[in-house]
Amino acid sequence: MLLLVLLTAVVALVTLSRNPHVVTHPLPILAADATIVMVVLGVGDGDVAFFCSAAGASALAGVLVGFWALLPAACYAGLGYLVAAHLLASTPGAPSLAGFVLAFPIINVLTAVGAAVATAALAAHVDLSVKLVASAQRTAAAAERARLARELHDSVTKTLRGVSFAALALPTSLRRQPALAEQLAATVSAGATAAVRQAKEVLEGLRLDNPDHEFATTVDRICRRWTEREGIPVHMTVATADLPLDLRYELAQILHESLENIARHARASSVTVELAHTRASVRLRVTDNGAGFRVPAELSGCFGLIGMAERAAAVRGTLRVISAPGAGTTVETVAANSPLKAAAYAGTLP
Repeated sequence: MLLLVLLTAVVALVTLSRNPHVVTHPLPILAADATIVMVVLGVGDGDVAFFCSAAGASALAGVLVGFWALLPAACYAGLGYLVAAHLLASTPGAPSLAGFVLAFPIINVLTAVGAAVATAALAAHVDLSVKLVASAQRTAAAAERARLARELHDSVTKTLRGVSFAALALPTSLRRQPALAEQLAATVSAGATAAVRQAKEVLEGLRLDNPDHEFATTVDRICRRWTEREGIPVHMTVATADLPLDLRYELAQILHESLENIARHARASSVTVELAHTRASVRLRVTDNGAGFRVPAELSGCFGLIGMAERAAAVRGTLRVISAPGAGTTVETVAANSPLKAAAYAGTLP
């Protein structure tokens, strides 16, 4: 009989694993389980297999219908007491086992309650997990929208506003000041071209980082593409880290802009990129052996560096520029961060 109970349990598990939707129809399942309990009772004449089968049926009812399982569990308990009374009356020496035999049927109620409580707790946990994931997704989406809005405002929007002012003045100038109208037309054309370029840069910037990959992979890809284009080797020492999305984005942008500045101004023959961390912060350092320059106070006039400093400030960080004529340049960003997963990656891009 125990083999029959075990066989039915295996069949039930296989059925549920292959067709989970069957739990949406609990009544047929409970009826089938009750039939099995009665078959075990009839074949085994009330031996221990019946009590095990009834306890299992009560637990299954608790999983499927919650505390409504107390109804079939009470029926199984009542039936169990009848079987116990029959066993006590018909088995010699059974009175010595009366305590055990009479206590066993109550297990049906206990297993039904336990299964119902466990299922409710698991469902609450899953529901909370789903809500937390949904909240995180909404927060990430909002952060992405805010970041995109800031990028557009800082570049494309300002350019288009200037184009708009020039276009508004153009009709009047055509009649009164043809030379000025020609200048305004050139301004509109140049502004539209700049807006297209800036929009392209924003889109390319959004594609710099793939959150599905380690940030070390992003750093490697940015450096590798730059090296292939400029022919300047980059020596990398990168600690892989589980960084927040906003921090990843801003660091990728700062790295990209630092390399672009090196290509435009430094006349360097070698670049070193380091990404390191402590428990509370992350540091990105880009160093070149180029011409260097005299760093002005508060980066005045250096709009590229000012933009990078603003990016660092957006993620609770600071930007430091160390340079002197003929001594190369180091751009170091230090930002706050939650604890990171530590690993190491080092390499050189020839």
